[in-house]
Amino acid sequence: MTQEPKKEIKETFLQQDPMLEPFRLVIQNRHRNFVLREAGFLDNEHKRLADAFNSYMYYGLHRLKDGWVFREWAPHAKYIWLIGDFSDWVRKDEFQLTRMEGGNWEIKLPLSTLAHQMKYRLFIEWEGGCGERLPSYVRRAVQNETTKTFDAQVWVPPQEYKWRKAFKQKLTNPLLYEVHIGMSSERYGVTTFEQFRTETLPRIVALGYNALQIMGIHEHPYYGSFGYQVSNFFAVSSRFGTPEDLKRLIDDAHSHGIAVIMDIVHSHAVKNELEGLSRFDGSYSQYFYEGDRGEHKLWQSRCFDYGKNEVLNFLLSNCKFWLEEYHFDGFRFDGITSMLYWDHGLGRDFTEYKFYFDGNQDDNAITYLTLANRLIHQVNPNAVTIAEDMSGMPGLATPIEAWGMGFDFRMSMGAPDYWIKLIKDYRDEDWHVGNLFYELTNKRAEEHTISYAESHDQAMVGDQTLIFRLVGNEMYTSMDVFNRNILVDRGIALHKLIRLLTITTAGDGYLNFMGNEWGHPEWIDFPRDGNNWSYHYARRQWSLADDTNLRYRFLNEFDKAMLKMVKEENILKYRPQAHVRDNERQILAFTRGNIVFVFNFNPTQSFSDYRFGIAAGKYTEILNTDSPQFDGFGRIDEQMEHFTMPVDEGYNVLSLYLPARTAVVMKKM
Repeated sequence: MTQEPKKEIKETFLQQDPMLEPFRLVIQNRHRNFVLREAGFLDNEHKRLADAFNSYMYYGLHRLKDGWVFREWAPHAKYIWLIGDFSDWVRKDEFQLTRMEGGNWEIKLPLSTLAHQMKYRLFIEWEGGCGERLPSYVRRAVQNETTKTFDAQVWVPPQEYKWRKAFKQKLTNPLLYEVHIGMSSERYGVTTFEQFRTETLPRIVALGYNALQIMGIHEHPYYGSFGYQVSNFFAVSSRFGTPEDLKRLIDDAHSHGIAVIMDIVHSHAVKNELEGLSRFDGSYSQYFYEGDRGEHKLWQSRCFDYGKNEVLNFLLSNCKFWLEEYHFDGFRFDGITSMLYWDHGLGRDFTEYKFYFDGNQDDNAITYLTLANRLIHQVNPNAVTIAEDMSGMPGLATPIEAWGMGFDFRMSMGAPDYWIKLIKDYRDEDWHVGNLFYELTNKRAEEHTISYAESHDQAMVGDQTLIFRLVGNEMYTSMDVFNRNILVDRGIALHKLIRLLTITTAGDGYLNFMGNEWGHPEWIDFPRDGNNWSYHYARRQWSLADDTNLRYRFLNEFDKAMLKMVKEENILKYRPQAHVRDNERQILAFTRGNIVFVFNFNPTQSFSDYRFGIAAGKYTEILNTDSPQFDGFGRIDEQMEHFTMPVDEGYNVLSLYLPARTAVVMKKM
């Protein structure tokens, strides 16, 4: 394979933001660190990062034609044994590993020794101690229902999964449907991949989203962690089914033209020692930083040492593994803020540029993220990488050639926070549409972003979904179609306006957490000691959206129509251009291409002849939130054609009827 030609740097992201010039040397050094680290991994045999990182093919358990081989990296170990069903769970000489060079260990076994679904662990002895461990590259771990601990499991099914559909598109405008498999049905219990594939996936297809973003794929000991306390980085969580079940789900999504993005957690690891990597070979710093830097005090987890080659090998190979073995179409990297800063960004307001370049940054982590983006896009040029960063680090979603870290997109994490603040702290009459437009469109010019009104973060226990903030306890008593309730009317109207404005001001993509599109009424709370291990809130009540006697279904229909409009008109291709920011009347109007969006956030006043300047021509309505189809009052004549009127030479106005708390989308014909 020939080496890719180096791209000439024509412009770094500093050129687009002169305020970064004082920090040129820091930014340049970060890029140089990446260049040198990348070069250090390349040689005559490995001409790309994608060729150099294949440790999952070497370590762990592998079946060969004439037997088995198992390898592990444990430099501080004195002795290692395989124990399991085949050894009656005791140490035996024939299952003792041999120490190799570089802290590696190996054992070869006859083919008859192991069989599909056998359980096993490692027993490791080190200076001053010993303990059982799961292999670091284990691909299948299952939980013992009695002890609640995990065992590694031999996984060699009789038939290898045969992929049916390849996904070969590059998502330029992701419409992400964020899902957690386990809580994706109405069952009291853990939903499986297969149940999700047959029951929930069709709903997502019908709505029109073009990408799934799946949480909790890595194996994790504590279900209530949402999958963010990872123990086994190469294993699919067995709670949801088998590896083949996941492959079938991804294959099915691809057949519907839906990409599948994995929530990948490389920002930290669970502290568990039996299941995880912590003190794996007796050393506290095998995979993690020494001392306090190896501990995340708030999350009670371990922090990777991104400066160590073996750790980079582990993490970069992990990226490649999920792309190649499971055909994921990219990753959302979770918790990047925690990686970027030695203090994890806790308790800090990033109000000045100096806070991004003041020495509090982990340059090893910055280099790792850049390496990961390079490798991922070499393995699959169509792959999508998304950064979840709360700090706003410049260069995060900038091409590597422009001295950035190479993410395709970053989450616009300020948008949901702004909506919550607006709802909590301001009366409807005081919503300032100029501020609204600014907050929702304020982004770095060189970066692609994904906007959202709420994700799973805003739905967790202790918080509230948008609909619950808007409607409150009336959700339980007044959501039927037979009686109008003024609080519910307000909540439904604003829910539509908030989602429509969020997606139509989005930079490049949009995200929604499952069920929130139709106003799922309750929060998420996983089974735990504090709720008597109940699954009541760890599920999605789809029957509410299906019930024709309830008003939730109208929000579902609106979400479907909204996505259809966004895709058919390709609005995210264009930048928003503001035409009206009338703070007194609370009217906002802007265009994207030949589409006009007009919002009236005024809670009480309708305007019968609202005029504003626009390009001359005929305009027809393609969506309005007041339509009875979406539980509106039907105050707008949807068939009316609108023609501009000349006022002065070269200046034309459009006149519209704008009912209170509504939005209308017009197309210039």
